[in-house]
Amino acid sequence: MAGNVKSPDPTRRSERSRQAILTATTELLGEVGYPKLAVEAIASRAGVGKQTIYRWWPDKGALVLDAYLTLVQGAGELTFPDTGDLGADLRTALRSTVNPLADKGYEAFYRALLTAIQGDAKLSAELDERLMRPWLEATRARFHRASEAGQIDGADIDAAVDLLYGSVYYRWLLRTGPLTEEFGDSVVRLMLRALRPGSSTGRDERQIDIDTRFDQAQETSGVDVLLDGVGEPVEHALPEHAEPLRPGGG
Repeated sequence: MAGNVKSPDPTRRSERSRQAILTATTELLGEVGYPKLAVEAIASRAGVGKQTIYRWWPDKGALVLDAYLTLVQGAGELTFPDTGDLGADLRTALRSTVNPLADKGYEAFYRALLTAIQGDAKLSAELDERLMRPWLEATRARFHRASEAGQIDGADIDAAVDLLYGSVYYRWLLRTGPLTEEFGDSVVRLMLRALRPGSSTGRDERQIDIDTRFDQAQETSGVDVLLDGVGEPVEHALPEHAEPLRPGGG
């Protein structure tokens, strides 16, 4: 019988230790925050030696990144939706950004990562490579497909992607207002309105037309004019010595 006893699987034992370390990191980060997070405390709670941690992670920043990615990936597959409805896809994608940031557990992780990468270029590059860049590239690809299908104006997709996520991170980072799904949906509505087909060239042509009509009205009426909300000239007698208003100027 003794000859049939199997030796413990070191791979399985290592995976158990790894999961225990990641779990301990998650718990302690929520309890004490990143500045007070110590590798010694993580090792103690996970029931492993400190050298075991350093064998897999060079420092606590890299460990926090792995713990965060494990938490995010455990919440669902990180793929950008493509149902054919760009508005629905953007709402889904932005909600998958808003909801973790609004969750206290995720928020602690992400703020910890932002703290860690300030002085660690290597960790910053790893965060970009493993999380940020794939998601941003997937978003750009979805915008490009919508542009090719004639659903949106694709003149500046890079700026559109930055505005889409930048509005969320600005509100979250500076705490300027509640971070909710409704806020994300509002951002998407504004984005789609700005990206209507022909919107970029249309704005340029409308501005040229407004400027032309302004100059013509000035020349023919002999009085200073203002423009109404849709660019139509409106005669307006200005007070003596007042400077006439020009479109786009002071």
